[in-house]
Amino acid sequence: MTTTPPSSAFRSAFAAVDLGATSGRVILGRVGPHNLDLTEVHRFPNTPVRLPDGLRWDVLALFQGVLDGLREAARAGGVSSIGVDTWAVDYGLLDADGALLGSPHHYRDNRTDGVAERVWETVGPEELYRITGLQHLPFNTVFQLAAATTSAQLAAARTLLLVPDLLIHWLTGSLGAEETNASTTGLFDARTGGWSTDILESLAIDPGLLPPLRAPGDPAGTLLPHVAAYSGLDARTPVTTVASHDTASAVVAVPATEPHFAYISCGTWSLAGLELEAPVLTEASRAANFTNERGIDGTIRYLRNIMGMWLFEECRRTWDKQGLPTHIPTLLADAARATPFTALVDPDAPVFLAPGDMPARIQEYCRRTGQPVPDSQGALVRCILESLALAHRHTLRQAAELAGRDVARIHLVGGGSRNDLLCQLTADASGLPVIAGPTEATALGNILVQARAAGLVGDLPAMRRLVASTQHLRHYRPRGDATAWDAAAARLGPDLTRAHDDALGHDHALW
Repeated sequence: MTTTPPSSAFRSAFAAVDLGATSGRVILGRVGPHNLDLTEVHRFPNTPVRLPDGLRWDVLALFQGVLDGLREAARAGGVSSIGVDTWAVDYGLLDADGALLGSPHHYRDNRTDGVAERVWETVGPEELYRITGLQHLPFNTVFQLAAATTSAQLAAARTLLLVPDLLIHWLTGSLGAEETNASTTGLFDARTGGWSTDILESLAIDPGLLPPLRAPGDPAGTLLPHVAAYSGLDARTPVTTVASHDTASAVVAVPATEPHFAYISCGTWSLAGLELEAPVLTEASRAANFTNERGIDGTIRYLRNIMGMWLFEECRRTWDKQGLPTHIPTLLADAARATPFTALVDPDAPVFLAPGDMPARIQEYCRRTGQPVPDSQGALVRCILESLALAHRHTLRQAAELAGRDVARIHLVGGGSRNDLLCQLTADASGLPVIAGPTEATALGNILVQARAAGLVGDLPAMRRLVASTQHLRHYRPRGDATAWDAAAARLGPDLTRAHDDALGHDHALW
């Protein structure tokens, strides 16, 4: 049974459907001239499933979680709009009848191993970067499609929808591709802001697979009758296109009120970079593996993906299976007491990409690169956090140099902003003040774009001022001896990189 249209008391209430790599949430946000309040109404797990043909997302369970969350939002009083954001690059395929052709592959599946080299035989890496400005990651959508070239699913497909667009399709029946997420595919032209006909033609990808692009703030439709009936929301409730790539939504909510800032959206991944007005498509930028992804209002998210708290969370999963302590405050306290700079790793080494026994992999990395092997949980966590802080330092310094920008402060948002030790180590390593928070940056950005579409907030600077004035932020100033961090960074130089490559059989290195 549907409710009546939302009353005036709830016209400023917006539902953010926010799906991350390990869980999904529906968060209710209420927006006013001087308030920005969030309430989590439903949380559900995001548990991938390993099938005989690879690692897949359980997208049906995720959609059921979304529906249950919207029902909770209706019970809380209703909403005036719904927005959806998720991770990037992964997609579902629809057949001619609009039915889903199998669950979407997980980006950590190994089906793309070695595929990039095959693609480069047709479109070289320099040409790909000149058009897309996209960081090379082995799981970019363009490589996933190349891996599926001979599959029956792709042969039967008529429409490709990135994960948030697939969920919106199931909510509303509409088809579209939101541009901040589309810009992560390797099929998007960073110069024109549209699908790249050159790449599609060169790689023999049917352009009809790709739906029309939508911008954040565009209407995406209203609820299908059965969705309204299940959720209890009015069928006229609009779904508003938001910055559906979760990082793009998080950057909307960076509480920057002054220029010359850098940001780190820190969760499973650390996305570290700058906000620019135009892409940087130079060969130096390509060689440094920086990406130029769309933000809202035509901005460019100039950043690099760093394998963030994934290493820590995988360690915790392994320790939990082994019956060892996994209480985060205790682990961080032990790490704070551990000897600094005992061992360091490249967080982006391919050996750390897949799920599995992360403590053993880190120890083996250290052993093979001639470093002391961390022999306790605290020492392993210290190794991860110092390595991540050094990756933040290196990435932001390189971004500033390549873009010709000065950086005066770092805004660290997302789940990692709760980690006091990581925030302080990032300030120490970079020599810059770090402003930590908001934790729920992605949901806030999602809700703010909806609120702007409803006329409740102004432009991007106004949205950020509202975040800065309403959310709890913590400040960290650099401390200690900067030369110790310089020495630690020097240890992750060419010699260690070569040792790492020889020992582990990879040609990828961050530094």
